[in-house]
Amino acid sequence: MSNVNVKRLVANIRSGTNIYTPLVELVVNAIQAIDAKGIQNGLVEIEVLRNGQADMIDRLEDVDGFRVKDNGIGFTKTNRDAFDTLYTEQKIADGGKGFGRFTCLKYFDRVKVSSTFAEGDAFRDRSFRMGLDKDIIVDEKEGSSQAQATGTVVEISGIKSVRFPDKKLETISRVVVERLLPYFVDQDRPCPRVVIREAKNPSADAGTPSAPLSLNDYLDKQNSQIVEMKVDEGTFSLSANEDEKSFQVRVFKFFAPRTAKSKVSLVAHRREVTDNALQTYISEFAEEFFEPGPDQDLAKGRNFVIKAYVFGDYLNDNVSLERGEFRFQTDIDLLNGISQNDIEQRAAEVAQSAVGAEIAERKKRKEVRIAEYVTNDAPWHRILAKEVDFSALPMRPSNQDIELHLQKKKYEQEIATRTQVTALLNSENPDELGEKIAQLIEKISDNSKNDLIHYVSMRKCVLELFSKSLEIKADGKHKSEGEVHDIIMPRKKDSEELNYEAHNLWILDERLNFTSYMSSDKPLKPSGDRTDITIYNRRVAYRGDNETSNPITIFEFKKPQRDDFANPSSKEDPIQQIIRYVNQIREGKFKTPTGRDILVNDTTPFYGYVVCDLTQKVKDWLQKEKNFTPMPDGLGWFNWFGNISLYMEVVSWTKLLRDAEMRNKIFFNKLGID
Repeated sequence: MSNVNVKRLVANIRSGTNIYTPLVELVVNAIQAIDAKGIQNGLVEIEVLRNGQADMIDRLEDVDGFRVKDNGIGFTKTNRDAFDTLYTEQKIADGGKGFGRFTCLKYFDRVKVSSTFAEGDAFRDRSFRMGLDKDIIVDEKEGSSQAQATGTVVEISGIKSVRFPDKKLETISRVVVERLLPYFVDQDRPCPRVVIREAKNPSADAGTPSAPLSLNDYLDKQNSQIVEMKVDEGTFSLSANEDEKSFQVRVFKFFAPRTAKSKVSLVAHRREVTDNALQTYISEFAEEFFEPGPDQDLAKGRNFVIKAYVFGDYLNDNVSLERGEFRFQTDIDLLNGISQNDIEQRAAEVAQSAVGAEIAERKKRKEVRIAEYVTNDAPWHRILAKEVDFSALPMRPSNQDIELHLQKKKYEQEIATRTQVTALLNSENPDELGEKIAQLIEKISDNSKNDLIHYVSMRKCVLELFSKSLEIKADGKHKSEGEVHDIIMPRKKDSEELNYEAHNLWILDERLNFTSYMSSDKPLKPSGDRTDITIYNRRVAYRGDNETSNPITIFEFKKPQRDDFANPSSKEDPIQQIIRYVNQIREGKFKTPTGRDILVNDTTPFYGYVVCDLTQKVKDWLQKEKNFTPMPDGLGWFNWFGNISLYMEVVSWTKLLRDAEMRNKIFFNKLGID
């Protein structure tokens, strides 16, 4: 009689088990019972127990449990006492933990055992249930038997809380085969026949009986669904605290994979413990593979995935009690020296060698995809892309995937360069300066080139948008000045609200990139007139105590093809608007929206620009009424208002675009994006 708090013991089972764990445990126990009997015709039968309402599609009820039968040695007195002992050491030579049976109670309400065993020349029967209180074995019965062979039936039923994830025999058998494949491919210890069937035929009423399936047939030579692949080097070693640990990798094709992914599985004592996607380590495993049929017949070909099983004493020695995980760390393991990721990474490389040609082709396609993105969409990354390792990217990376990866690598390079610069500046060894300075300058230069290429490429995009905004819309009308305005600088904003990169004032004048304050379509305080854009240039040079004047630049935009502002009765005369605004600033009437003074004196120069389309009406108006002088290219007019130190130009949208394109053309040409 045992004295174990079974309920608490079961409640504390947490690591790595799932609903399939009890079934796998029972099948392994059945195989071990057959091995102990030493027979050649061993047979394990799995019966699926169902309960509930059959669904309308496949007319199958939910799985409620399993019945596992074997013709092994049976529950002898020794086996019975081992079952009744927590952490029994009876199967320790075969990797037994003396604990696996308790996983049955974690997922199922009932565990019943019926067994026939030999005692001398006679046969005896033993039956019992697993208890949920203090005793592991309850309701035990033993007596003489009329049977003529030994064997055991273990039934688990009454599935707890969660539904069993699969219904079809084919699906359940496939999962069990994958979990126990090391048993099926062990050449030193042949696996007995394992068959799965329905406990009762759910389709009998429909006249379509469900045939039993043999799990061994998945590896049958004639019509195999699982085939072992040859690898050039299937072993590798890793160092654990100066002690070399050896591992063996066996790689298999799994045909008809459904939705499965190629995986790497770590095995302990011939049981799969963990499985993780191979694409975690080599992204080109993300998709299925394809094998043509006989004579390269594509129509008869089959899809497959790869599964790499890893074996080794290090795994056997470190598997958890429940066989759901290992005692070493998943990532970096400073204590044991070898982590799960270390093992899986090396195993993935072995698996890659088994399908090397296809992986190489997939990598090549990814490289072409990345090269196309850099060439067509991100030329500023050309230098960086030559140095970056893209192996971690998905097999079919999106533009965002590539860009984020490059930005991350760029940031890492910048941090590394800054660290090296700091170390060099703090160095007390002058002999190392020369060569290291040259190396660092080259790195800094490359980073700067990337930034410049990016900046110029963005200018190309902006000018294309700007050109498009000047075209006639489908309704035959031009876009409003507001829509064009927003490309140059967003309306209702000032530099207190916008980042430096948020405007495109360089379209108007390159010097406007270096301004200390700008206001876009927003009145200065106190409320009064507003201009489209007002610019206050920062001081740019000093001569002793003397400083240069601080020019103020004002822009007014008019909708393409609009010329009603030239009418005699118009209240939107842009020239008068700019003149009035200049006078108000000179009179000290305004502050910036943040309350800063606008500092001017008698010599402060003002620059005014009106951007509009120069229709004949506007040209006549400028010449006859405003006394403006035409520019040599005919696309602009200018005038000087000496009494208020205002230089003003009226330029066409065409000139604005053409001049901006001309200033940047040499850069576009050098980048090959013109």
